[in-house]
Amino acid sequence: MSGLTRMLRRLGMTLLVIICVSMITFMATRFLPADPAALYAGPRASADKIAEVRIQLGLDKPVALQYFSFAGDALRGDFGISFRTRQPISSDIKRFLPATLELVFTAMALAIIIGIPLGVVAALHPGGVVDQLTRLLAISMASIPSFWVAMILQLIFFKWLDWLPLSGQVSTETMLFNPIEPITGMGTLDALLGRNWVGFRDAFLHLMLPALTLSLYPIGLALRMTRSSMGVVMKERYITTARAMGISTTQILFKFALKNALAPVLTVLGLTFAFSLTGAVLVEVIFDWPGIGAYVTAAILAVDFPVIMAVTLVGTIVYIVVNLLVDMAQAMLDPRVTAS
Repeated sequence: MSGLTRMLRRLGMTLLVIICVSMITFMATRFLPADPAALYAGPRASADKIAEVRIQLGLDKPVALQYFSFAGDALRGDFGISFRTRQPISSDIKRFLPATLELVFTAMALAIIIGIPLGVVAALHPGGVVDQLTRLLAISMASIPSFWVAMILQLIFFKWLDWLPLSGQVSTETMLFNPIEPITGMGTLDALLGRNWVGFRDAFLHLMLPALTLSLYPIGLALRMTRSSMGVVMKERYITTARAMGISTTQILFKFALKNALAPVLTVLGLTFAFSLTGAVLVEVIFDWPGIGAYVTAAILAVDFPVIMAVTLVGTIVYIVVNLLVDMAQAMLDPRVTAS
């Protein structure tokens, strides 16, 4: 199968997934036992006012027409008005999503930087003490609840050691005396772009605890997958031949083995990205991180239907785009992928 055909097929599947997710989410919110018009009008609204709001929001139309209206507006980037904030949802998402992406991308970077090297080290000593310790570490990271990890890290690094801040994205002092000019919405990146070194240090320190909490599961998964994949690759004939030819272990490891072992690891990390994106909700609430997780949590508590639908749809699109990038990276590492 040619690369173009494979890409077109993937794009078609992507479009189908987005449509299915939008339909399921839309139908689910419409059949919940709550009246969106009453929620939007407020607790003291009269029956006439609620009826007027229902017409204003288009809720008097058949459900199918409501969905096509929602889908048409969403294609233009218009997700409607939040019942809770009374602001355009698209502007709310633009304000909150970058902070979540900053948190998730940092967590995934930690998974790559820590998990993959530990997996390689474990694969070089199969059955040894290092291998057993890394396996225990991986299982522990993948099984410990994130809320428990968050509280323990806060206790250690804030309460006992006083090394890292407890919560928030930046401190009050930074906001007053060294404010970070918003460019991308990501605190550390904006501080770097603005050459605000005081702000960068403060934003970086605030990022560490929530990012580390969110990264534990991806680190454990990357470690296990790298260990397993490297174990298989190191037994291949071309590795044995390279050793017989006197090629150094370092060259064999980084020039031959690791490149071929990374493809399944990238697949798992791409899938883990979705877990991190949704798992960030609880982490953001605990660390008072101003991201999309805290925003959608407040929307769920307020039964804010348009926000729930919009965030679900945006999360699906982000997840699909990331996995598409992972596929492209796999094709670069292993040309056989484009022919499959």
